[in-house]
Amino acid sequence: MDVHMTGAIVFDLDGTLVDSAPDLHAAVNRMLAEHGALPLSLETIIGFIGNGIPTLVRRVMTARGLPSSQEAQMIQRMLAHYNAQPADLSRPYDGVVNALTTLKQAEYALGVCTNKTLTPAIRILDALDLSRFFDVVIGGDSLPVTKPDPAPLLAAFAELGADPALYVGDSEVDAETARRAGIRFGLFAGGYRKTPVEALPSTFVFDDFASLPAQVDALSPA
Repeated sequence: MDVHMTGAIVFDLDGTLVDSAPDLHAAVNRMLAEHGALPLSLETIIGFIGNGIPTLVRRVMTARGLPSSQEAQMIQRMLAHYNAQPADLSRPYDGVVNALTTLKQAEYALGVCTNKTLTPAIRILDALDLSRFFDVVIGGDSLPVTKPDPAPLLAAFAELGADPALYVGDSEVDAETARRAGIRFGLFAGGYRKTPVEALPSTFVFDDFASLPAQVDALSPA
């Protein structure tokens, strides 16, 4: 990799580095079973991912017609189920480890900015042997606000202490976060996005992590 620029690269977690939907799906259905509700499909849960677990739970409750008075209890139970088993079924997307290795060897400072709360985010990174690549992890409870507010992303870059080079994510939330932060955005097309690729603002789009280092290399200095 002939590095033309070196700085900081921050990644989203769910749907970007890791296919975490199967574990979220399993936790949701354990939560629903406790409340005597029917399970939801994996495809439905994928459509609900992107704004953190409280929002996921609210969408699940709406889908199953559960009363809003149970929201606080169901969020608590969802967190308990998910925190107990956050990485049993989750896996890094193909090519992620090699891409991160290449970028790290090229002396990029790497971080994660996710709307997932910090404890399960770190547990997933540890379980999948990805923590070694990242100097900073900002979770959904690290700041008073979450993405698409730009503050968590900007905080990640600030902690990395290097010039922002790129934010990499998979969703509408990520694209909007990058836009608000004024950071270049690499859109991973293989995640949980619901909007057509062409409708989201991005610096480039990729569907294979094997191509990411070359895409980064092709960027001009900020």
